[in-house]
Amino acid sequence: MAQISKLWIILNPIAGKGKAEKLKPKIEKILMESGYKFEIIVTKGPGDALLFARDLPVGENDITVAAGGDGTCNEVVNGLLKRAEKAQQEGTPLTSPPLFGILPIGRGNDFSATPGIPENVEKAISMLLNSEPHIIDAGLVKGGFFPQGRFFINGIGIGFDTKVGFEAAKLKIKSGFSYAIGAFILIARYEPSPVIQIKYDDKEATLPAVLVSIVNGKRMGGSFYMGPKAILDDGLLDLCYVEHQKSRFSLLKILSHYTKGTQDQCKGVTFDRGKKFNLFALQGGMAAHCDGETICYDGKELEISCIPSAIKLIGAK
Repeated sequence: MAQISKLWIILNPIAGKGKAEKLKPKIEKILMESGYKFEIIVTKGPGDALLFARDLPVGENDITVAAGGDGTCNEVVNGLLKRAEKAQQEGTPLTSPPLFGILPIGRGNDFSATPGIPENVEKAISMLLNSEPHIIDAGLVKGGFFPQGRFFINGIGIGFDTKVGFEAAKLKIKSGFSYAIGAFILIARYEPSPVIQIKYDDKEATLPAVLVSIVNGKRMGGSFYMGPKAILDDGLLDLCYVEHQKSRFSLLKILSHYTKGTQDQCKGVTFDRGKKFNLFALQGGMAAHCDGETICYDGKELEISCIPSAIKLIGAK
């Protein structure tokens, strides 16, 4: 069991369509009964979780906990890794990776599904208080709106799934079905795919790509297994890309396999792994997201790399 001095709970009240705010009293009650020192910090807007995680006076045995969905996890991880970067630059590097915990009370909770952190808040807190930390990898993407880089914990989506997210965000129905509805809208439209060159390690591929995923975790988009064989601590990122399909039916068939993680059975789908990836849009542009955060709408170049042993995640399998 991890030695815990204090828990810093960074809670996004609008996560899970407001479910997170309603769960705050229950979280407080459980933690008070546990006897551990804790503090709950409530965010007020985008970027707050990153700044709190970066600037809070967190000690070596303190756990910084993201209470929310994948966006909250991404911000907290960015804050923790930016603090580690700053310490390194100042000549006082951290003696070990920062401790990170998750209370998955958002809508998608995709990243937490990979290590098996339960969505039930009582069980998630029990795991947080009674489990050993496990060192895992993170990633860094440079390009688009983040030329200096944005860290990620789950993965990068390029092409179809990013555009689906854009469509889902437009919908008035903010439910788990919004992603599926967005997918059907794009399939009906089915525009030409950009020609993308992917260079990674000593390999290279150039293709009209409808969908490219470079992931640390297994799942994105609520129920789509972009990296079904991804391993959180192997020092590598998993690559899966889909060549442009001739028909809407072919694309729909492949997407149905993504819900089971069996897309490797489909023609035009390629899996691989690597440490560093450079992507270039030779024709058209790339729409890309990082843990749901928009990286670019029409990007021409992205650099994506794995950061081995970046974080100590509590409760990871």
